[in-house]
Amino acid sequence: MNSKKQKGQFSRRNLLKFSAGAVGAGVVTAGLGTKLVFPDQAVAENDMTPDQALQSLMEGNQRFITRKTKNINRDFQRLTAVAKTQKPFAAILSCADSRVPSEIIFDRGFGDLFVCRVAGNIATPEETGSLEFGGLILGTKVIMVMGHKRCGAVDATIKGAQVPGQIGSLLEAIKPGVENSKGKPGDRLENASKANVLVQVERLKTSPVISQLIQENKLKVVGGYYDLDTGKVTLLS
Repeated sequence: MNSKKQKGQFSRRNLLKFSAGAVGAGVVTAGLGTKLVFPDQAVAENDMTPDQALQSLMEGNQRFITRKTKNINRDFQRLTAVAKTQKPFAAILSCADSRVPSEIIFDRGFGDLFVCRVAGNIATPEETGSLEFGGLILGTKVIMVMGHKRCGAVDATIKGAQVPGQIGSLLEAIKPGVENSKGKPGDRLENASKANVLVQVERLKTSPVISQLIQENKLKVVGGYYDLDTGKVTLLS
């Protein structure tokens, strides 16, 4: 092994140790290309199973659409209770669209959901890293990638919009879903938005951290689609 490669391995090990130390848990690797090992204490205690966590999310959405919300964990007592620590049971990768507020949609409150928002609900390295942290360190049991009806980012990708700045990087990440949806019957934008969700789900599953947690039955990753008109979330995977 040459010195440059050794230096790369050393840097990665140090980075993982530093990150784990900062949150009071250990993450160990034997080097690049090997299976990651996650000590038991690296995953926050949470008595929910992944299936129960998903069920809790969907029950919250059902309360929302039937106008029977309980406004769970939204009072000042809950705010102070989770001020020093958090153990969210679910993580949401959703669009940055202002009409898609996860805590309201799922009838949850402070400390319940670990939410990442980015236009087009795409699994960028930064979003993926955040969700890895949520599962490995905070103990989230389910990750839902949630697209939505009439998504502007997906629509711009379909139309091949010429955009300034870094907006183009978002559209590039959405293109595979748009391609996968071509030729399908029905509304083109809806088909592409749902296909994009499924592409991002698969991207997250390529993460060694997330895939390890899935294999150990500590986490599941699903796709969802939010209807702006009804408030209903439909599972796609």
